[in-house]
Amino acid sequence: MRKLTRRDLLRLVLASGGAGVAATATLLYGRRVEPYRLVVEHVEVRPAELPRELDGLRLGLMSDLHRGSYASEAFIERAAEALMSLAPDLIALTGDFVQGYNFQGPSVARALRALHAPLGIYAVMGNHDHWLDHEAIERAFRGQFADRPFEVLRNARVRLEVRGAPLHVVGVDDVMVGRDDLDQALAGMPDRQPAILLAHEPDFADAASQRYPFVLQVSGHSHGGQVRLPVIGAPILPPLGEKYPIGLQQAGDMLVYTSRGLGMIYPPLRLMCPPEVTLITLRA
Repeated sequence: MRKLTRRDLLRLVLASGGAGVAATATLLYGRRVEPYRLVVEHVEVRPAELPRELDGLRLGLMSDLHRGSYASEAFIERAAEALMSLAPDLIALTGDFVQGYNFQGPSVARALRALHAPLGIYAVMGNHDHWLDHEAIERAFRGQFADRPFEVLRNARVRLEVRGAPLHVVGVDDVMVGRDDLDQALAGMPDRQPAILLAHEPDFADAASQRYPFVLQVSGHSHGGQVRLPVIGAPILPPLGEKYPIGLQQAGDMLVYTSRGLGMIYPPLRLMCPPEVTLITLRA
């Protein structure tokens, strides 16, 4: 085997140093830049048997705000304003509003104050909300949104009317902590009327699609993995966020859209998976 020369050693040192610089730069980008590079996603969905009256309906979606150390009130305000610039007809908020032990329920409600929609704002709670104080979060929301249509759906539904056609917004409480009851939410539901399901955990779609022919399920929870790598995708995903972790997918006869969310959990890093607010347009 040939002996290493001083030139060979220098090349090895420079190569290892370059790799270290690249790794450090990637970590800094993932910690300081991408988590705040808000992306507005425009998504068209074409569910089967959508009534013509619902064609063009615009659903605004925000999820996984995780107000806390890694998501400031100002950042969430910016996201809310970005969503409002899209003029949604109704808005869905799919849970995990807070993060960590420094409870920020009133702060996250203030940050969302700009939100309003002609057909209302509808929310479900996530696992982090239950682990902290979901009732206090709901009280904060009711205080901030007392002057406009706003509902926290705890295994409940609301019937709307769009150009004379019915549309039901159904919400299940958090699945991971065992608070979901889809049968209760659907009690008295007329057969096969169009309905949108809000569920924090996206993998609930398999059970939901067996129970009712929803037009669409919207979810969060997975953050898209927070870190996505070339070829392999997200190396780490949470329970109930592994099968439908990101974007628009088919779950049986139903479509499910999973948001990458706004905030982060530990480790506070996003790579190839920026935060999002979403406008979903229904097409017949």
